Amino acid sequence: MSTPIVSAQDLERTYGTGEAAVKALAGVTIDFPAGAFTAIMGPSGSGKSTLMHCLAGLDRPTGGQVTIDGVDLGGLDDKRLTELRRTKVGFVFQQFNLLPVLSAEENIVLPLRIGGTQPDKAWVDRLIDTVGLRDRLHHRPAEMSGGQQQRVAVARALATRPAVVFADEPTGNLDSKTSAEILGLLRRSVDEFGQTVVMVTHDAQAASHADRLVVLADGRVVHDGEAGTADQVLDHMKAVA
Repeated sequence: MSTPIVSAQDLERTYGTGEAAVKALAGVTIDFPAGAFTAIMGPSGSGKSTLMHCLAGLDRPTGGQVTIDGVDLGGLDDKRLTELRRTKVGFVFQQFNLLPVLSAEENIVLPLRIGGTQPDKAWVDRLIDTVGLRDRLHHRPAEMSGGQQQRVAVARALATRPAVVFADEPTGNLDSKTSAEILGLLRRSVDEFGQTVVMVTHDAQAASHADRLVVLADGRVVHDGEAGTADQVLDHMKAVA
């Protein structure tokens, strides 16, 4: 069995101290293999966003270990952690997080520019065609629809050929048709590019695009299995509720 791209061991995250302490993660151990699409779900306050933030190196756990592509995040200072996120991790957020003064093309290659890397033109061209943005390259975010902005965000996340893409409610601000298109792009990145994708969502329809469904409750993994259809995802959520 191949080494997982992302791995968490006995992960704990507590906010606050004393009687006010809240344990957002209560000992989560989970692996994410290469080339798989995983959806993470759970009721509000279950710890799903905290888990993603710890896995992605955006938040430091109180206890336990996270590795990305064989690198232990706990052993990195802030500078090296930032560098790892820039080279090994792609992000797709609910709010798109594009720079308004840059064109679509400039936003896509931004992670490479920041890292001082010359963009691979053939790869960037392939991404642009994959997300269908050839006619929008010189538009700024304000001149694009929400769906087009999220397409830019997906291409940007893939531009560095990261070890893993973390998607945090990537369809939260989109209508159902546009949501399906964005989820289709994430699905294609797995099937065609061998990308590893980990997505936090509250939407059963979104989760049904994934290979695997992980459900959290009270900071613990309570289900880990095949995602299945949207109805099957809902059944798993009802069982937790």
